Amino acid sequence: MIRQQRNQFVVIIGVAILLIVAIRAVSILLPARVATVLPSQSDGCVADNATEISIIYAPELDEVLTPAIEDFNCAYAKGSNPLTGAQLADNESPIHVTGRAGSSGTVHQGIINALLAPNNANVEQPTIFAPSVSHWLALVNYQVGHEVFALDQCRPTALAPVVIAIWESRLAALQKANGGQPVGWEDLLAVLNAPHGWGDYGFSGRQTVYYGHTNPYVSSTGLSTLIAEFYASARYQAGQENLRRLTPELVQNQAVQAGVRQIESMIKHYSERTTEFKEYIAQGPGYVDFVALEENDLIYINQGKTAYKPPEKLVALYPKEGTFWHEHPFCIAHADWVSAEQRTAAGIFTDFIRSSAIQQRMMAAGFRPVDLSLKLGAPFVPEFGVDPLQPATTIDAPTTEAIAAIQTSWQYVKKQADIALVIDVSGSMEGDKIDQARTAAQRFLDLLPPNNRITLITFNGTTTQNNELAPLEQVEGSLRRQIEGIVADGGTALYDAVAAAAQILDQGEGNRIRAIVVLSDGQDTGSQTSLNDLTQLDRGEQNPLLIFPVAYGSDADISALNTIARASSTQVISGDEKGIQALFELLSSYF
Repeated sequence: MIRQQRNQFVVIIGVAILLIVAIRAVSILLPARVATVLPSQSDGCVADNATEISIIYAPELDEVLTPAIEDFNCAYAKGSNPLTGAQLADNESPIHVTGRAGSSGTVHQGIINALLAPNNANVEQPTIFAPSVSHWLALVNYQVGHEVFALDQCRPTALAPVVIAIWESRLAALQKANGGQPVGWEDLLAVLNAPHGWGDYGFSGRQTVYYGHTNPYVSSTGLSTLIAEFYASARYQAGQENLRRLTPELVQNQAVQAGVRQIESMIKHYSERTTEFKEYIAQGPGYVDFVALEENDLIYINQGKTAYKPPEKLVALYPKEGTFWHEHPFCIAHADWVSAEQRTAAGIFTDFIRSSAIQQRMMAAGFRPVDLSLKLGAPFVPEFGVDPLQPATTIDAPTTEAIAAIQTSWQYVKKQADIALVIDVSGSMEGDKIDQARTAAQRFLDLLPPNNRITLITFNGTTTQNNELAPLEQVEGSLRRQIEGIVADGGTALYDAVAAAAQILDQGEGNRIRAIVVLSDGQDTGSQTSLNDLTQLDRGEQNPLLIFPVAYGSDADISALNTIARASSTQVISGDEKGIQALFELLSSYF
């Protein structure tokens, strides 16, 4: 239910954007057969009487596909074939493509909705669906019960292996420890289980392993990584060293799930999409040791395109147990919203994207080309942390039933969180601020997985813990009633409340992510605790304390809230009414 609400929210936003683009791109039908350029079109060139097709593709392709779509459309608008450059023959019809990026897991759910519940507000009906990897296409077929996408007819357009992006110094230490042998999940777990963690590998300071990956319900990288974890666990925990294809029975094997749970215990936090993780990891080894990324994302970071400049080079670890190739397939939907004419047009557009000219652009953007005649050069060089001769071992896609079982199992094998939701109910929050805080808190509960434990803390001049730390599914009704009934009154002891929340989370049991979410205007007027005291809190090493301040009002003390955030490598989030829903969806992905 919670996952469906998250997907519905993201798809609503995506559909709204698509509608806006479509409204602005309505063409005027001219009587002449000659292709015509309409300069007022927001998406570039539109030919008269063109066959209209649409594509939704993985966000990482946006850099290449946005200009490629414009080139394709403009060629037809000028009366020429985009593949050959020749003038259109009388029997050739122009084509116009509307395209946009969308998270693969979110779009796949929208297509399922379109087929099973066409009156649902959250639907997607593209001519072409181009996820990062074909797992999502197989899942659409599985969920709707018939072949919407003929997998043998889908064509790859860009290749990217899933890698473990690890700091060069960390990988060198692992290679030294195993005598220069190939490195994989077995070696990463050896650090986790070492008596002194990274200390036994020659590193001072933090000894605990910090790992991260994205949400396997939304992100292709997250899904492929979770599948790879199950393969590795089956190999080491169930004696399946020669396993070629994962089955639902192995996914549900208790020993295999325990092995995956051990890998997931290294998680510092999750993230909804790779887009955010590229920025997080660039902060350096002090923030996280390694994350799962597509190879092109690793290149992007090493090219210095992130907001943070990495303190050392990230390198690609191609796990010895094997990894997946993301092939970014273009697949045409067998659905009633796609005509025969559109299918033909979609095939032509796919040919264009697979052409040498566009494949050169793919390579420049960090993707390996599907055109094997192209020589693999920069950026596939050691300078950017990649090895063009890798991966040496790849993993076969599991059965579709196994993929579905892996997704379902994530809530049971993932690292859970302990969360203190801290709400400022002081007099300075009166009016719009407290109304917005109530709305934000309710939305946060909507998005939080039920197994995570939560406590509600309210504060004005004093701090009140409204419930013991407990799984959300056990206390959700009570928390919602308490949130609805809060009123703003009294002084503000913000720093005392954050310190109290930290103390409560310190008493939690188990290996869990620990986070404090603070909804406040930041105007402390009466704490015994100082702001400096909060920056000196014992963050813990195995599960470092994360604090997320959400600022309300134009008079919010951003400086104080930002100081609190920076101490745990997070950032202040704006609590304005327009942005809070999307921001809390991002925030909830940490857990």
